[in-house]
Amino acid sequence: MASRGTVKPSGNFNAGADAEVLHKAMKGLGTDEDAILQLLIARTNAQRQEIKTTYKTLFGKDLINDLKGELGGKFETLVVALMTSPLAYDVTSLRNAIKGAGTDEKVLVEILASRTPKQVKDIIAAYRQEYDDNLEEDVSGDTSGHFKRLLVILLQANRQMGVQHDKIDGDAQVLFKAGEQKFGTDEQLFVTILGNRSAEHLRKVFDAYMKLSGFEMEESIKRETSGPLRDLLLAVVKCARSVPAYFAETLYCAMKGAGTDDDTLIRVMVSRSEVDLLDIRAEYRKLFACSLHSMIKGDTGGDYRKALLLLCGGDDA
Repeated sequence: MASRGTVKPSGNFNAGADAEVLHKAMKGLGTDEDAILQLLIARTNAQRQEIKTTYKTLFGKDLINDLKGELGGKFETLVVALMTSPLAYDVTSLRNAIKGAGTDEKVLVEILASRTPKQVKDIIAAYRQEYDDNLEEDVSGDTSGHFKRLLVILLQANRQMGVQHDKIDGDAQVLFKAGEQKFGTDEQLFVTILGNRSAEHLRKVFDAYMKLSGFEMEESIKRETSGPLRDLLLAVVKCARSVPAYFAETLYCAMKGAGTDDDTLIRVMVSRSEVDLLDIRAEYRKLFACSLHSMIKGDTGGDYRKALLLLCGGDDA
């Protein structure tokens, strides 16, 4: 499948030449931030890893440490994210979400609801290798109730394949009886069905549920559940419908209103830049009647804004 990302490999790539440009941009007085961001965003992550290796070979210094020493603030956070391999980025994001002060449920929800089963398995293995810890145990130790149970189900990375036609109506009925028709919601049934069925199957279940109940699945979840469980169930449902639409909405929520959730903005823009950012942009335009580009432009500033706009790759005005 062709990548729907905005970042494409640089054609006449030369890691040595790039390492020299970066070294020069950081040498002496002042830093040429512009040269750094223009270069890094015009390279894929795999190419950036090569530059990192070559930089150390040529100069005997660690490129990320040098960048951290020269840059600051949100721009530095963004550049370090761009320099981190996608798998390592997911792993460190999850680790920080669990081990930081308090649990950052938002990060657990976003990563575990949107990644493919294969990606989740890779994350678990890399997490163990990096920290000598079990991700499932760490998540379980930090969360509780049905929120924890659904996270554990997602960490099994065992979603069924394809559509089970004989189960569509039954699943819709079970969800209807467990939620709208019941005094007090039976969350366990929501967790089991939404955590285990394939996206294609769930889309058909949502249609059957709508016919049966007169409600969109999301409406029922909003009414019947609350807190982190509600956020996770909604993320799972939205990702089953469309991962790019889920991320478009995540970006919108990160920027709307007063203040910007820069951590989410950086995490989504970087982690989707080589996956589906073009589709996210298209969904954004459709859902919010303005372009992602214009929203970033109005919500950020300086080199940070410049880099995010380059990463966004175009204005769908």
